[in-house]
Amino acid sequence: MSLQCPRCHSPKIASLHQAMKVAAALGTAGGVARGVSAALAGGQAGATVGALGGPIGVTLGAVSGAILGGLVGGAGGCALGAQLGDKLDRHVLANNLCLICGHRFNLPA
Repeated sequence: MSLQCPRCHSPKIASLHQAMKVAAALGTAGGVARGVSAALAGGQAGATVGALGGPIGVTLGAVSGAILGGLVGGAGGCALGAQLGDKLDRHVLANNLCLICGHRFNLPA
């Protein structure tokens, strides 16, 4: 679907993605925090598996679990935040700009 300006019907439209950038950043931060929290709470499983390697294995198991949890949580939070921000940009914040007449508009719901 090609965007057209509702005022002048020009196909030269710029979509500003301000909300998507902000929501993706917030989602990433929240996802990392949630992922690390879940990984630390479940760090006993990593420590149990790492117990075969002694005290160093326990520490490495818990730390690697926290790192992997943060990465997975951050990726998921970023994706969810970007989707939410994209919907806000397209339908709420009038972030579509006609490059010909300067009209800002939303996409129809």
